[in-house]
Amino acid sequence: MAKIKVTLVKSTIGEIGSVKATVAALGLRKIRSEKVFEDSPSLQGQIKKVAHLVKVESVE
Repeated sequence: MAKIKVTLVKSTIGEIGSVKATVAALGLRKIRSEKVFEDSPSLQGQIKKVAHLVKVESVE
């Protein structure tokens, strides 16, 4: 499986509750915090919902 690094690049201030909850579920708390995940369809759905707040990179 491919690995994906997700970095929070924009604040969640002013976002609706479900977007804030999705960012929290990804484990991102502060700007520039990063997490590495195994790629999956559910992860892709979460990333799509918060795409305007995060940067996604492929990790080898």
